[in-house]
Parts: sequence; C-alpha cells; structure tokens
Amino acid sequence: MSYHTSIWPLAAVLISLLGAIPIMLSDRRPNLRESWTILIAFTKVMIVASMLPTVLNGGGFVFTIAEVIPNVPIELRVDAMGMFFALVASILWLFTSLYSIGYMRALDEHDQTRYFASFAVAISATLGVAFSANLLTLYLFYEMLSLSTYPLVTHHNDAEAKTSGRKYLTYILGTSIGLALPAMLIVYSFAGTLDFKIGGILAGTGATPQTLALVLILFLFGFAKAGLMPFHGWLPAAMVAPTPVSAFLHGVAVVKVGVFSILRVIFHIFGPDLLFEVNLGVVITTIASITILTASLVALTQDNLKRRLAYSTIGQLAYMILGAGMLTAAGMTGGLLHIAMHAFGKITLFFCAGAIYVAAGKKYISQMDGLGRRMPLTYLAFMLGSISIIGMPPLGGFISKWNLVIGAVNGDQLILLLVLLTSTLLNAAYFMPIVYRGFFAKAADPVFDEGIKEAPLFCLVPLLATACASMTLFFYPDIFLRLAKLALFP
Repeated sequence: MSYHTSIWPLAAVLISLLGAIPIMLSDRRPNLRESWTILIAFTKVMIVASMLPTVLNGGGFVFTIAEVIPNVPIELRVDAMGMFFALVASILWLFTSLYSIGYMRALDEHDQTRYFASFAVAISATLGVAFSANLLTLYLFYEMLSLSTYPLVTHHNDAEAKTSGRKYLTYILGTSIGLALPAMLIVYSFAGTLDFKIGGILAGTGATPQTLALVLILFLFGFAKAGLMPFHGWLPAAMVAPTPVSAFLHGVAVVKVGVFSILRVIFHIFGPDLLFEVNLGVVITTIASITILTASLVALTQDNLKRRLAYSTIGQLAYMILGAGMLTAAGMTGGLLHIAMHAFGKITLFFCAGAIYVAAGKKYISQMDGLGRRMPLTYLAFMLGSISIIGMPPLGGFISKWNLVIGAVNGDQLILLLVLLTSTLLNAAYFMPIVYRGFFAKAADPVFDEGIKEAPLFCLVPLLATACASMTLFFYPDIFLRLAKLALFP
C-alpha cells in the first residue's frame, strides 16, 4: 500500500474538535448551536468519504504531527482498517446528532451545550484512534476519548451519575494505564517501534512465548473499552447517561474503540502467523467465548431495557474478538465486519429505547406490553435491529455472523461453532419477547393507550434510517467487505 502525505487525516480528526468552539459560543442560541453540530457532522462524513476511493484502490494517506520518541512519531495514517472504522463512526455520528436534537429538546435536558461540545470532542478522539499509525498515537487518542466522554456519562449530575462516572474512569483509565501502557513498553523494548504493520512487528524479535502471552493478555484487558469480562462493569453502569450517549458512545464509538484497538494489536502488532505459531489464538477465543455466553445469560435477566442492551453489547463485542482469535480468513473477516453490522443494528435499538422513553416514559420491559400498537414504526425498527443482532437474514448481522460460522468450521473449531449457535439462540431469547410483548401482549395499565404516539420526528427519522441501513447492508455489504479484505489480505 502506497501512502501520500496529506492534511486530510488531520482535517478529519480536527473538524469536530475545533467545531466544539462555535458550539460552545452558541450556548444561548439553540438553533444555531444545533446547526453547527449538524454542519460539522456532515462535513466530517464528507472528508472521510473523500478519502475512500483512494483507499479502495490500494492507496492511503499519512500525516506526521510530531516525533517525541525515536522511531515512534505521533502520526495519522489512513489505511483500509482505519477507513472501515472511521466510515462507520462518522456516518453514525451524523444520525446521532440528529437524534440528539429531538431527544434533548423533548426532555428539556439541562447543559445541552456542554453535551453537544463533549460529543464533538469525543468523535474527534474516535477518528484519531481510527487513523492512528502506531500504538502511541492510538493510546493518546484512546485516553482523550476516555476523558471527553466523562461529562457525557455524568450528564445528569445526580448521585447515580457521579458514582457511574467514577466507575467508568476507574475501569477505563485504570486498565489503560496499569495494563495497556506496560504492554506497549514491552513491545517497544523488543521491536524498537510501535508502528502498525501488516503481519505484525513482534515476529523474530526474540520474545518468548510466555512473554508474548503476557503482552497479549495485558492488551486484551488493558483496552477495557472492549468490555471483555471481568473488566466489563463500567458499561452497564454508564447506561445512566442520556440515551443518545448510550447509543453512540456505548453502542458504537467507545466500545468499538476498545475492540478496534485489540484488533490492531492482533493483526498489526502480533500478526496472525505469530499468534498461530505460539498457539495464542486459543487464549483470545477462550476469553471471548466466556464473555459471549455469560453476557447473553445476564441479558436475559435484565428488565431495564438499556441494561439489557448493554449486556447484549458486551456479548456482541466479544464476537468481534472471537473472530480475530480464530486466525482463519473467514473468521477474521467476520470479526471485523461485525464492527459495522453490529453498530448499525445496536444504535437502532438504543434509538428505539430512547424514543420509547420520550414518548411513553417507560424504561422497563415489563411496563411495555402493548406499546408496539401505539408506536408501530419504533417497534418495527426495534424488530429489524434485533434480527440484525441475532444474525438472521435479511439484515446485515447475518453477513458477519455467517463469516464467523464459516471461520469456525474452516478452522475445525467446533467448540467455537457451538458457542456461536448457543449465543445466537440466547440473542433471540432476550430480544424477540420484547417485540412480541409490544405488539401482542395486553397492556396492564387500562389508560396506557391514551395519548401515547410515536416520538418526535427528530427521534423517529434517525432510528428508521439506521434500521433501513441495517437491511441495506445485507444486500449491499460490498464497501465494508472490500475494506475488510484490504485490511486483512492486502
């Protein structure tokens, strides 16, 4: 892959970071503030999309910010894997920005300017992670994301939000400083660089299998945004945040940054061949399998809709890491594809949860019987999002899960095949009853049907759009498939 020096990677990162300034200056003019938000979100999508044709043709872009450590510059590089993640994140930030306007206004939330400004900084950090050329750059943006999302998690400023915020930072910063940072130092001591490289940088460095195993485990748990158990407790706790925050940051950006960081380590620090040689794939798949099954079982017990979605997310993130750990072509492709397929499906489900709260004031599944008859579009979108997460056609989740299944079969990993099939049944068990109860169960409250209707258009349109996108990805997954194959098999 040939890289061209260009300002575009930096522009993609900075547009929303700098955009936070006019958002804050428009505090007393909500319409202007939200216009800035939409304009910045749309511009970011356009900048990312403008680089897509070059990447699809085997090229890329690079921009060096500074070199503070020998052979480890702070550098941005747009390759196929980074483009894959940046495209998903930037598109879904645009939808989330539209949704946020309807949600925050409908509930008359306080500190809306801080909310939109923090969101803008967070998406800059997300794109910084996507376009990082090495572990140091990724780590800096990873920490920037942690700090910029804290005000969003604690938005309500009550005791529960503050407790959840402390838990969030304890998990996220504690693991990144205490586990991921030492792992980076070990990698640098052996390889003399932290650059992401096809095939990895640790092969032939003299690191023993025991050292490699230690470094891998440090990274798996050090990037705790990925939610691997037992370092998952921050994610359900963070559901106290407003629903758009849960939807984008804890269904797409924050958690996917964790997974993306781990996939970078697996593919471009270790390399599949080295992991296969020292039999470390089994470490990855064992941790992922335990997380998938445990999170799915816990999700079944949750009555709070957002908490059920949170535990579902923990399990689905582990699918992505499971695929990478299979070390087969189809498995690794499926793991990477699931970043996009899960993102569109899960953000739809979170949008629906928020719309239900805005329209009916309901948080608990047991209170939602019959609600689908009053909010049919929202529940239809919820059904489509659920089908995608379960992995059934004709939704995009089927494409990624099919690749995961083929990857397990091709690698003669029948235990992993059993994990996939069992978890899929559990996915159906915790999602489909919600849809059934919404459309067919009798409402317990005799006045429940009175006055309830669909959420405002700014809430309704984005969830319908992302639901349709999930279906479209089943029929037209080509762009993400091409990027995944370029990232893994250039």
